[in-house]
Amino acid sequence: MIDPREQQMDEAAAWVARMDGDDWSSEQEEQLQRWLGEDPVRQGLLLRAQALWLSLEDPAVAEMPPAPALSAIFPRRAVLAGGLAAIAASAAGLFFFTGGGGRVYATGLGEIRQVPLEDGSLATINTASRIEVNFKPDLRLISLEEGEAWFKVAKNAARPFMVRAGDVWVRAVGTAFSVRRDPQGAEVIVTEGVVQTWSESDSARKLLVGGGGRALVGRTQLAELAPDPAKADRDLAWREGKIELVDETLADAVGEFNRYNQRKILLRDSNVASEQVDGVFSANDPESFALAVHSLLDVPVDMSDPNAIRIG
Repeated sequence: MIDPREQQMDEAAAWVARMDGDDWSSEQEEQLQRWLGEDPVRQGLLLRAQALWLSLEDPAVAEMPPAPALSAIFPRRAVLAGGLAAIAASAAGLFFFTGGGGRVYATGLGEIRQVPLEDGSLATINTASRIEVNFKPDLRLISLEEGEAWFKVAKNAARPFMVRAGDVWVRAVGTAFSVRRDPQGAEVIVTEGVVQTWSESDSARKLLVGGGGRALVGRTQLAELAPDPAKADRDLAWREGKIELVDETLADAVGEFNRYNQRKILLRDSNVASEQVDGVFSANDPESFALAVHSLLDVPVDMSDPNAIRIG
C-alpha cells in the first residue's frame, strides 16, 4: 500500500519538475494553487522539493542514488528523487536545504544599501544586516541571515519570491514587504500586495498578510496585528535614513538609535524609560535626539563621553 505522505512528496517533486520547464503557464499555476489548497501540508512539501532542486549542484546531494520510482519523472535530474527519499525517512519533517553559494549583500552599522536584483526586484538592506540571494529559473530565494530588509518584488507568478529568516518563511509574487529578524523569529510588514508567511516548525498554519499589515512569526507564535498603514510607513522610515517616532517609549526609541550608531545612548534614569516621545530624526544623529529629549522631558543629558550619550 502506498503511503499517502510519500505519494504527496512524489507529486510535489513532479510539480517542481514542471515549474523548471520553459512552458510554465498561468493555467498550470492555477492548477498548482488548487493542489496546494487541498492539503495545508503540501506547501511545506513543495518547499522542500524546491530546496532540493536548488541544491542539486551540491556534491553531497549529487552522490545520493536516485529512487527508481521517480527517475522517469526527472530524466535530467533524477537525483532529486534520492533527496526526497531522504526527507521521507525523517519523521521530524525538517526542512532540508543544502544550498548556499549565492550572492551575499551586507551592511555595516548605520549603513543602508539599495540593491537592484537580477529579476527586476529591489532589496533595501537596513543597518548591520546580511542577505544571500539564490535565483533559479523556477524560484527566487532570499536568505535573511541577520538584520532587516525590505523587498519590492517584480511580478512573476511562475517564479515565487521566497524569503527565509531562520525558521520563518515569507512567500510573495508581486508585492512589497519587509522582514526583520530577531531571536524569537521575525516581524513581517507588508506595504503593498499580499504575502503568505509561516514558521517552519508549524508549516500547516499560515497567515495571509495584506498591505499595511504586519505579522509576528516564530517557533511559538503566529500572530497578525491589526492593519495600520501609517505605522507601517513609520516603521520603515529607515529606508530614507530616518527614525520616525509617534507615542514611542523613550526606552524603545533609545533602542532604535542604538541600532544605527557606534555612539550609544545610555538611559540612566529608569523612571523616564516609559515616557512617550514623538518626532522625526536622522538615524545617524543621536545627539539631536538626546537634545530633543532634554527639552521635552526636562531630564539631564551628558555628551562629554565621545562614545556614549547619557540621559537621566
